Amino acid sequence: MTVVDDPTQFFGAAALQDPYPLYDRMRAAAPVHRIGDSRFYAICGWDAVLEAVERVEDFSSNLTATMVYHADGTVSPFDMGPPGDPSHALATADDPVHAIHRKILLPHLSAKRIRIIEEFAANTADRLWEENLHDGQIEWMSAMANRLPMMVVARLLGLPDDDVDKLIRLGYAATTLLDGIVTPDQLQAAGMAVIELSGYVLKHFEKASANAEHGLIGDVAARCASGELEQTPALAIMLTLFGAAGESTASLLGSAAWILTDRAEIQRQVRENPELLGVFIEEALRFESPFRGHYRHTWRDTTLAGVEVPADSHLLLMWGAANRDPDHFDAPNEFRLDRTSAKDHVTFGKGVHFCVGAALARLEARIVLGMLLERTSWITAADVGEWLPSILVRRRERLQLAVR
Repeated sequence: MTVVDDPTQFFGAAALQDPYPLYDRMRAAAPVHRIGDSRFYAICGWDAVLEAVERVEDFSSNLTATMVYHADGTVSPFDMGPPGDPSHALATADDPVHAIHRKILLPHLSAKRIRIIEEFAANTADRLWEENLHDGQIEWMSAMANRLPMMVVARLLGLPDDDVDKLIRLGYAATTLLDGIVTPDQLQAAGMAVIELSGYVLKHFEKASANAEHGLIGDVAARCASGELEQTPALAIMLTLFGAAGESTASLLGSAAWILTDRAEIQRQVRENPELLGVFIEEALRFESPFRGHYRHTWRDTTLAGVEVPADSHLLLMWGAANRDPDHFDAPNEFRLDRTSAKDHVTFGKGVHFCVGAALARLEARIVLGMLLERTSWITAADVGEWLPSILVRRRERLQLAVR
């Protein structure tokens, strides 16, 4: 059995800030690694990740537990809900439940709705730029990257624009449950954020009607009223969107802007050839996956890539490691705009769980990064914050841009 014997390798500060040397060592040794003596297995090879995704009969998408790393070097599970529980929704649900939830969401991501959201996102990006650019500098994360995606989520759900600050605070606090490096106090605070966010959504849920202006929340409320959907999964669907559509796009916008400042030649190429923006976004998604991984629950004793995996254990499918697998990508640790298949990455997942909001995330990135490039002749980083201390979320704490 292949083991990351010392979990401090996985959870240490060096690996959190730059995990890719560790990923390279892990892949070179084996595609599947047990984390210490825990029931968690990190899946880091491209082929093994895809195999796990396809074997839905063995590996459930239900988020039954997350890893928590302790000061003594041990790892324990933080229970999130038993397999098959109604709280598993959308990304963490299995078919046929997952298919039902996805079908509810799809009309709200139709071409007509996307055009409306596109106009809203473009106008919002312009306004945020004007309001937050001072003396040739802008703190990109708080002003734009963390804010605009959550404003889009609020508009998609049908929640008031004035509540975005609350949604940003609660939405990002709630995902701390996934970080892995959390104290008991932080876990409690994250739990409280989930409760407060749930209460907020329920308040609006209960007064929403099926009126189109109420967006997804009105649609879901009508489905609950008719008995088509229970309230627990309905709430879970909406809460999922704050992380899936909000946090992931925020991470992408931050990483992409940082890459432009960090690689002058890449910035020059994209400025001189605006048609490369789409390719640049895809390579940014591969190079710095906004979510480094997602969990799976193991239904039964089985093997994956030759490693025994017992029933009721947990997989961590490491998109960020698979996206840099040299068996699948040439020079994977290089940022290149000439890859033959730009979208050949697993950042949005694969198979039945391919991210339903992928097109929306790409659209937001094109709008915001296009605006950034159009409004400036050059950007540099005046201050680059640390990456969040998380084994799952890959997002800069801050990014001060100097523009001309």
